[in-house]
Amino acid sequence: MDWCHYRFRSHWTLPAPPAAVYDALQRADDYPRWWPQVREVSRIDDTTGTIRIRSFLPYDLAFTAREVRRDATAGILEIEMTGDLDGWARWTLTADGTGTLARYDQEVDVTKPLMRRLAVPGRPVFRANHALMMRAGRRGLLAYLTTHGQAV
Repeated sequence: MDWCHYRFRSHWTLPAPPAAVYDALQRADDYPRWWPQVREVSRIDDTTGTIRIRSFLPYDLAFTAREVRRDATAGILEIEMTGDLDGWARWTLTADGTGTLARYDQEVDVTKPLMRRLAVPGRPVFRANHALMMRAGRRGLLAYLTTHGQAV
């Protein structure tokens, strides 16, 4: 087992139509406005930017994200990541009644030296940290959609 390799999957049920959720998720520059753990997004060009995140644990992760798929019809947004995290992440949105099921998949290798040194004992804590970040992201997006009149 590679202790520095992670696969994550989260499901967010949101009371907003897929088009509204897609619109919010495609604007990565706005993530710091509604997702507390996304501390900074700096655009490099139309498809690339740097992102700095910090969840419960007192360390930042920074990576460059490059868009590899943006398909509004299929409800898919996908990026490649390089930096403290190397891998990919994908949002897949599907209609769920009058709302949306947003599925987040991520597969990464951790390259940050401290996290690699703590890979074995820290793994359960790192996974819990990710889960807390995802829960906060769902709450933040729900509030954002409600504030902008997108929630049903």
